Amino acid sequence: MAQVELIMPKMGESIMEATILNWVKQVGDEVDVDETILEIATDKVDSEVPSPVKGVIKEILFKENDVVPIGTAIAIIGTEGEDAQPASTPSVAEPSSSSNGKSNSNGHAVENTPKEDAPVQAPATATTEIPKSSGNKFYSPLVRKIAQEEGVSVNELEGLSGSGMHGRVTKHDILGYLENRGTSVAAPQAKSTSVAPTAPVAKPATSVSGNVEIVEMDRMRKLIADHMVNSKRTSAHVTSFVEVDVTNMVNWREKVKGEFQKKYGEKITFTPLFMEAVAKALTDFPMVNVSVDGDKIIVKKNLNLGMATALPSGNLIVPVIKNAEQLNLVGLAKQVNDLANRARINKLKPEEIQDGSFTLTNVGTFGNLMGTPIINQPQVAIMATGAIKKKPAVVETEYGDLIAVRHMMFLSLSYDHRVVDGALGGSFLRRVGDYLEQFDAERTV
Repeated sequence: MAQVELIMPKMGESIMEATILNWVKQVGDEVDVDETILEIATDKVDSEVPSPVKGVIKEILFKENDVVPIGTAIAIIGTEGEDAQPASTPSVAEPSSSSNGKSNSNGHAVENTPKEDAPVQAPATATTEIPKSSGNKFYSPLVRKIAQEEGVSVNELEGLSGSGMHGRVTKHDILGYLENRGTSVAAPQAKSTSVAPTAPVAKPATSVSGNVEIVEMDRMRKLIADHMVNSKRTSAHVTSFVEVDVTNMVNWREKVKGEFQKKYGEKITFTPLFMEAVAKALTDFPMVNVSVDGDKIIVKKNLNLGMATALPSGNLIVPVIKNAEQLNLVGLAKQVNDLANRARINKLKPEEIQDGSFTLTNVGTFGNLMGTPIINQPQVAIMATGAIKKKPAVVETEYGDLIAVRHMMFLSLSYDHRVVDGALGGSFLRRVGDYLEQFDAERTV
C-alpha cells in the first residue's frame, strides 16, 4: 500500500499558517477523492480540506487547535497501488519554497515563522492563560501562543485594533505591538484600519432576571461585532441619499430574464445591474475607490466590488468581485450568482473575501426602503440599495409634466469624511443614480 501525505494548503497570498479546527475523519476511516478530511481556520475564513486521493487515514500528525505552517504534512493516507509522491489538496495553490523572509517564485514576500521574526526579548515569566475570546474579540491559537510566550496580558490584547477580517487581531498586529512595546504608551496602529485604543468604558449592568434567554455569540458574530465597532471608531461616517427612477431597468429585466437564463445559464438579478452602474461611477470618481493609511490615501487602480451576503446563520460575509471594471453584464451576473451561492454553503476561498475596494449591500432584499450601512474597513465607502416600490411620480415629457406610476428606489452612501467630502460623496452617489435612470430599455442580451 502506498502512502500519500496530506499537505496543509496555501489559503491566500499573505497567509502562512492555519489552525486545525476539527478532524472530520479519524485514523482508520476510509475517504474518497475530494471528501472532507478536516476543517481549518485562518485570520480570514474557515475552510474544509478535501482528500486528494481515495484511501484510508493511516496517521494524523497534528491535533485540533494546532497551528500548522502551509506546506506541512498534516496526515498520512494509505492508498492501493504503487508508491505515490506526497500530494497537496486540489484546487489550492502549492506554496513556493522560501525561508528567512525571502520572496517566492512569484516575487511575493514570504513571512517568517513566529520564532524567526518575533522581536528579541527576554523570556516571559508564566502569565495568565489567554482565552479564545474576550469581549467581542476572538484570538487564534497562534496569537494566544505568542501572547503567552511574550507575557502579553488579556487587557493588552483587548487594546489592540486588528487588521484581520472583522477586526481580528492577527500575528502581524501582535508582533508589531511587541516591536514597540516599552517604547510607546499606546499600542501601535494596525495597518490601514486601526486607531489608538480608547480608554475603557464601564459597561452598564445587565439584568438577567425574569423571562430571558442568554445566547452566546458564535465566533463569526463576535468578529462582525468587533469589525463594526472598529469601523465606527476609525472613520468619520456620513450618509447621503438619492431617490432614483429605475422603471426602465425593471421593465427590461422583466422582459429579458427568461431569454437571459436560456442563453447564458444564469439568472439575471438586480445586483449585477447595480454593480455595473457602481463600476461606471467609480471609474468617473476614482477617489472613492481608495483606502487610508495614516495620512496617506491609497488609490486603488482596480475595482474590487464587495457584495454583502446574508448567510443562513444570520451572519454576513462579503465576497469580492475582482476587477469588476473588466466584466460585462454577463460576467458580473456569473460572478454574483457563483459567489453568493458558495457563500451560503461556506465554500468561499480566503482570497475571495479579500482586497475589496468598495462594498454594495442590498437592504431592499429585506423590504427596507433605505439604510445607513457601516463602512467595511479599510474601504472608505459603502452603498446600500433599497426596495424598489411603485409610486406616483412626476414625469417630464414634450407635452408637459405628467403624473405616472413609476418604479422608484432609494440609494444611500455611507462614506469616510476624512477623505471623502460631501461634494465627492454626493456627486458619486448621484452619478450611480443617473446611470440607473438612463438604463437602455432596448438593450439586447
